[in-house]
Amino acid sequence: MTARRTVRTFWLAGVLAAPALSSTPASSQVPPETEARLRSIFEAREFDARSFQATWLPGGSGYTTLEAPPGGTDRELIRYDAASGDRTVLASLSDLTPSAASEPLRISGYQFAPDGSWVLLETEGGGVWVFEGATSTLSKADGGGGNTISPDGGRILFSRDGDLHVHDVGANQTTRLTWTTADQISNSRAVWSPDGTRIAFVQSDASGVRMRSMLVPTDPSYPELQQVRFARVGETIAKLRVGVVDAQGREVRWISIPSPNEGFYLGQVSWAGNSGELLVEQFSRFRDERAFFIANVTTGEVDRIYHESDPAWVIASYRLNAGLEWIRGGDSFLFLTEKDGWRHSYVYSRDGREERLLTPGPSDVMERGPVDEREGWVYHFASPDNATQRYLYRVRLDGAEAPERVTPEDQPGTHFYDFSPDLRWAFHTYSTFDTPPVTALISLPDHRVVRVLEDNAELRRRAEATISHPTEFLALDIGDGVVMDAWMIKPRDFDPSSQYPVFIYVYGEPHGQTVLDRWSTRNNYHRAIADLGYLVVSIENRGTPAPKGAEWRRAPFPTIGVQSTEEHAAGVRELGRMLPYVDVSRVGIWGWSGGGSNTLNSLFRKPDVYHVGIAVVPKPQPHLYNAWFQEIYMETLETNPEGYRVSAPINYAEGLEGDLLIIHGTGETNTHLEIVEGLVDRLVELGKTFDYMTYPNRNHGLSEGEGTALHVRMLMVRYLLEHLPAGPG
Repeated sequence: MTARRTVRTFWLAGVLAAPALSSTPASSQVPPETEARLRSIFEAREFDARSFQATWLPGGSGYTTLEAPPGGTDRELIRYDAASGDRTVLASLSDLTPSAASEPLRISGYQFAPDGSWVLLETEGGGVWVFEGATSTLSKADGGGGNTISPDGGRILFSRDGDLHVHDVGANQTTRLTWTTADQISNSRAVWSPDGTRIAFVQSDASGVRMRSMLVPTDPSYPELQQVRFARVGETIAKLRVGVVDAQGREVRWISIPSPNEGFYLGQVSWAGNSGELLVEQFSRFRDERAFFIANVTTGEVDRIYHESDPAWVIASYRLNAGLEWIRGGDSFLFLTEKDGWRHSYVYSRDGREERLLTPGPSDVMERGPVDEREGWVYHFASPDNATQRYLYRVRLDGAEAPERVTPEDQPGTHFYDFSPDLRWAFHTYSTFDTPPVTALISLPDHRVVRVLEDNAELRRRAEATISHPTEFLALDIGDGVVMDAWMIKPRDFDPSSQYPVFIYVYGEPHGQTVLDRWSTRNNYHRAIADLGYLVVSIENRGTPAPKGAEWRRAPFPTIGVQSTEEHAAGVRELGRMLPYVDVSRVGIWGWSGGGSNTLNSLFRKPDVYHVGIAVVPKPQPHLYNAWFQEIYMETLETNPEGYRVSAPINYAEGLEGDLLIIHGTGETNTHLEIVEGLVDRLVELGKTFDYMTYPNRNHGLSEGEGTALHVRMLMVRYLLEHLPAGPG
């Protein structure tokens, strides 16, 4: 690497070229073809897949979409019959034009009343309207956030300014249900009881959460400050409680569940199969305990029907494990737990007794699907033999038979389903790493294709023109029983007799996977980089939410970034051992957010493995991050000081030997700028050479402002070309 003795700081000046890079050698400039590809990806968005958006009718006989007539942009509400495909206009542009208005409503969302007789329309301007199909009548209604139609179809429940309200559609009257007296208290997550007489909700009191000052870019000379509440690791979090209010707003009753001083979080809050009892799912602050409670809303009696705990965490995949579903009229429930080391589906009785395990064996349920009680099946998603893919399975509710795969065997890749209410149909979306998604209407359970709804034909043609080599999926055995999935994209002019530099894409934290056999716009960016003359690789270390068992997911506890750094370095060495065309003397790495943190750890801790790194919006001081996320995996600085010390990249900055580019936004509300600038100060103190680019007033996604997304990627490519020369070596 070229030795430099100065810190170079880049500031975005509102033009495409970064001034600090204007003097770089011609060999590091982005080739015109690559720039054109990046513009097509990030400006023209030509590699974004079109998705099919539809809403099932309440009975499942058909579905509705929003469609613009030929030559127009305003959209009408259209109904399709599922079986025949017959098309009917439910609400035309003229139907959607209010009296005394010259233009139709611009609909952003909608939902049907339970009997399908009318539709609640939400508009781009925030207004709420009711359209009655039988009379083609359009009328203004009251609404706000979280609009929900009552079971009897006559009222709309919504929140406004932290309080709950009910709007009677027929009487055109609104009743306020709750009365908060402070801005820091809000009532939300409201849900109707089955009989429509009560509403359960969650109240959040953030008055104890500390305030954080944020710069508001108003007048350049006299910017304003905004105070926002931010719960840092170890600090006070919002206090939660569950309430029940009658539909007239006369009385609020609070549910008495355990309320430890350190705080807790809530998962599912819903009615327990009837209108007299409420289900509350509670998580400990560190998410290492979970409990289900049933509360009688009349007597106030509360029973704990299930509890589990784990030294690491019981919700390694918190979005997937949480909640339950009532079956058999509320006598039993179905839920996911990792208590036996795998994420399995269980049936429990209402009083909390285990009845049966539905998905035995050493494999994970990836996510719950719907229950077909009439036929005796429950659907779920799994991929027992390949953690990069996703398939639909079903299993008997009585557990009498082993799970059976519903997705056809000849469609390897990733599959998503949107089921009709009667489970006779589904919108099925299928893609692979190299193949854009296709969405079709299928019948169930035979998986017969009824009609293709979105084939992304034009995107498919573009993809085929840029994919010169199929993406290769690899298994990297690094010893001690650890086998990591990986993918590799080879350059267009790949020569197996030559050696190529490696550019690693990393995330590596418990929040998500990178090694997935599914279509992503990011894959096209990586392919453009590969065609410059790099082997672009991503590796899935332990600790990510891959369906490889609880032990895999919980392995890093109580640290983040330590084990992943070791395993990625071992994975790079294994690549070099397996494949003669991998040049381990030229290795770069990049990542975003947690991947940026892993990039820093890799450069600081493994300078013998990595030579160039690009860390985008990293968090080099994890103890300064938000409590909700970081404490799941590391608890607090008070309970786990050593874990925080060894996980923080800033504590290993003296190990930097290669070339480092840090990219950040000054408007960050997630990984605050100060978290990164502490590392900048440390690197300056150490006399280290590095590069630092900040984008004014951009947030975590660095997407605000015209041209920003492209500029970030162009900057990365120029830096890579300058510091990790492309092509055979």
